[in-house]
This record gives sequence, structure tokens and C-alpha cells, in this order.
Amino acid sequence: MQTLWDISPPVAPGSPVFPGDTPYQQQWAATLGPGCPVNVSTLTLSPHVGAHADAPLHYDAEGQSIGAVDLAPYLGRCRVIHAIARGPLVLWEHIAHAVAELPPRVLVRTYARMPVDRWDGALAAYAPETIERLADAGVRLVGIDTASIDPADSKTLDSHQVIRRRGLRVLENLVLDEVPEGDYELIALPLKLMTADASPVRAVLRSLSDR
Repeated sequence: MQTLWDISPPVAPGSPVFPGDTPYQQQWAATLGPGCPVNVSTLTLSPHVGAHADAPLHYDAEGQSIGAVDLAPYLGRCRVIHAIARGPLVLWEHIAHAVAELPPRVLVRTYARMPVDRWDGALAAYAPETIERLADAGVRLVGIDTASIDPADSKTLDSHQVIRRRGLRVLENLVLDEVPEGDYELIALPLKLMTADASPVRAVLRSLSDR
């Protein structure tokens, strides 16, 4: 019986990014051979590639960098809720079946199969009113299996602005394809990047019975 779920997409050349964002690139600064005992790579990428945590700095000029945020929201009990193929926005009615006694973290699955190898401009996002109601229920972190909690073509980022105003944290680009609805322990710690607007995470879920 599976007790650990890796909910991070693979990161490699060709991993999808927002149009215009910096894709993953890797070069070798050193390679194994005569006179060199190690391989050492150089990475270039947007911090929004793959599973990632947005910092307040991403949507607030005065916001904290990802290296300065409290880690507590990224570690602890969470609920996975399915709202698969329900439309462009996750409405409260799409998750209402699973909101009784919510833990502080909520991850919503919208894809039947998350497209890890291509950009999806029609990605599903949270309705800002849904974020408001989750915050009212005591939720501190929201996550989604798409590249953004706002529509890809949004210029106002209404759901991000609710996150900013209510002090929530966010995870994006999660892979929830194999995760049943229910409660888990979330572990998705961002790197201590002291000037960055986001950080890649290796996000995993662990069965509560394993604790």
C-alpha cells in the first residue's frame, strides 16, 4: 500500500513554463575525467518551473522574499480535494463536498492527467471567492495542480491578491493524478532564496497513519 506520494512534476529541459518565462537549462561546469574527480552542473531556470511556492514578493512589491517566509504553512496536515474538469475556475460548489473541518492546507486537483510536458494556456484556477472562503475557514496554504491559482491570461491576479491580503501561502504545479481525496501530511519546503519571488519545492504527501 502506497504511503508516500511524490506530487512534484519532473524538471528537465522542455519542462513547461509560462510563455516568456525562463525555461530549465543545464550546462556542465566540470565533468568527470582526467584531472577532474566530479561532475558539476550550472542551472538556469525560473523559480516557477515545476512544483513551486510563490513568495509574497511575486505579487506584492513590498512582500517578503521566499527565503524570509515562515516555513510552518508548508509542513503539516492537508486535504486533497478533487474538482476535476469543472471549468476554468474552481468555485466553492466544486469543493463543498469536502470542506467539513478543514485542515490548514488545501490542495485541489483539477486535471484528470496533469500535462507535465506541455504548457496549458487554458489551465484551471481558483475563483477569488473560493480563496476568501477557504481563508475564512482557517486555511493557511492553498495548492493546485496547474501553473497558477489565477487564469493564465489574467492581468489583475485576483486570487493572488486575495492571498496577499489574507496572508495565505500558495503552491502551484503539483501532480495530484494518483492521490485520492482525503487528508495527508504535506511536506513542501521552499529553498532559502533570500531575494527570490518563488522557489522550487519537492512536494510530497505522506499518509497520516505513518506518523
